[in-house]
Amino acid sequence: MKAVVLHEYGGPSKLKYEDFEDPKPGPGEVLVRVAATSVNPVDYKMRTGAAKERFPVNFPGILGRDVSGLVREVGEGVTGFAPAQRVMALAHATYAELTVVKADELTLVPEGLDLVEAAALPLVSLTGEQLISRGTGIKQGETVLISGAMGSVGRAAIFTAKKAGATVIAGVKKAQLDAAKELSADEVVALDDKEAMSKVGFMDAVADTVGGETGEMLLSKVKQGGVFASVVGPPPGAKLHPTVKIVPVMAVPDPAKLGEMAAEVVAGRYKIPIDRMLPLAEAADGQIAAEKGGIGKVLLLT
Repeated sequence: MKAVVLHEYGGPSKLKYEDFEDPKPGPGEVLVRVAATSVNPVDYKMRTGAAKERFPVNFPGILGRDVSGLVREVGEGVTGFAPAQRVMALAHATYAELTVVKADELTLVPEGLDLVEAAALPLVSLTGEQLISRGTGIKQGETVLISGAMGSVGRAAIFTAKKAGATVIAGVKKAQLDAAKELSADEVVALDDKEAMSKVGFMDAVADTVGGETGEMLLSKVKQGGVFASVVGPPPGAKLHPTVKIVPVMAVPDPAKLGEMAAEVVAGRYKIPIDRMLPLAEAADGQIAAEKGGIGKVLLLT
């Protein structure tokens, strides 16, 4: 098969499109012919080595977490999946024409959802959903501020929080205020506007996708006994707020929830914007574009 292979940490040029041994499904696994994958921040952080403490690459390695495609072969003991079925998953080593996925982490792509576009959903949808459901634990009538709300994870978090009945404040950059009107949040605030932030009262929870100084500033806005959940780790001053529960969140596969989110896309109630689609061979260009930020998902097609 063809794959995008990383032989050492470094810049985008280290991503090599080349021949790689075909994977084989073991017991409880499914071989998927990849239709598309997508670029996520963890991909270029793994490429550079910035994430090697949490996500080391075993060289030569294949990056990629999202996958949509067709079942090619099922391993021993697998039931519920058959060749040619349309599937999607939060997986590993998806920058390739073929990838192996655990059967219990795979879900069917619902009718009405384009197979290629389905690749935009797994990681960001599950991260945003779990940031709210497992991280903040927000309930009906409570208030949560979601930072980085214009991003894909932020959009998933807003959708999940609103579905739970929470009051949602979308935290964005001042330059994004007009664009943020498309979000389904109850209120929008510019995180880089000190005057605007000074008027924001205490909240039940913060769902943070930004971190750094912004995360530290938002931590001070959480009421005593509240929750600060983050996908980028605790802010620098976390120890200065002992009455706030700090919850780190890292997405884990949840095929049932992913299927639900995909169904919401079909119904028109949830959407992850797609900026561009590129051939898998142009993965380096895709990472360069995504790393600059400010765009929708970048899909890589096999």
